[in-house]
Amino acid sequence: MEANTRSTGRLPAAFLTPGSSSFMDFLADHSPEMLPGNRKLPEGIVEAPHGTTIVAATFPGGVVLAGDRRATMGNMIAQRDIEKVFPADEYSAVGIAGTAGLAVEMVKLFQLELEHFEKVEGATLSLEGKANRLSTMIRSNLGMAMQGLAVVPLFAGWDEGKEKGRIFSYDVTGGRSEEHGYAATGSGSIFARGSMKKLYRDDLTEQQATTLVVQALYDAADDDSATGGPDLARRIFPIVTVITEEGFRRLTEAESSDLARSVTERRLEQPDGPRAALL
Repeated sequence: MEANTRSTGRLPAAFLTPGSSSFMDFLADHSPEMLPGNRKLPEGIVEAPHGTTIVAATFPGGVVLAGDRRATMGNMIAQRDIEKVFPADEYSAVGIAGTAGLAVEMVKLFQLELEHFEKVEGATLSLEGKANRLSTMIRSNLGMAMQGLAVVPLFAGWDEGKEKGRIFSYDVTGGRSEEHGYAATGSGSIFARGSMKKLYRDDLTEQQATTLVVQALYDAADDDSATGGPDLARRIFPIVTVITEEGFRRLTEAESSDLARSVTERRLEQPDGPRAALL
């Protein structure tokens, strides 16, 4: 096949007429060794950089997805400015927690999966369809997860049919759950979720929702050493994205900086953060 391709300068017919709208199925048929779950790994637990923490919150008109910038390997900081939140397509995004390198590769494969479907079918998947495709990809990585290379993302997007923002969380087996209001994943998720639980409201504005997720990441970093807080000295701030009916938008560096600095300045007065009403 390779010799024929070189001599004619053309791709094989099978490459031009895929039999499935799934890029993963196509790859499994023609180059299965390229799928992450099919690679051979050394026996035992593999140590690699891990990324945490990812948070999300809905508001009337959309959803916010954000992540801190730290990656750790054991008790060491492996990277201070890793990116963990990516657009999946125009109306959805995915935040990664778990094995950093493998998670980034999975996101790129997921982006290709959605683009491939759109080109083959001439239409975009529904938000639930996208969430299901991601679930399948995570499930195919179960063998690696059992060796310590787990990927546990958070998926969020704008549902054009229901006209609202939605959030989906996953476990290492690919089990999918829809979260209502807010969600968190990663090592600092328990602290981030506790923070959002006390501050979240159904009537948040977009500005309030972005402030909420930064407050939650700050609280996660306050109690979880694997989560990085705003680094004012190095100008490293959380990645914050907003998805509405107008599509995916990532806050600019200036916007993220202003938001993180305002939260940090308030923490100088209230180190434990804003207080929720008792009743």
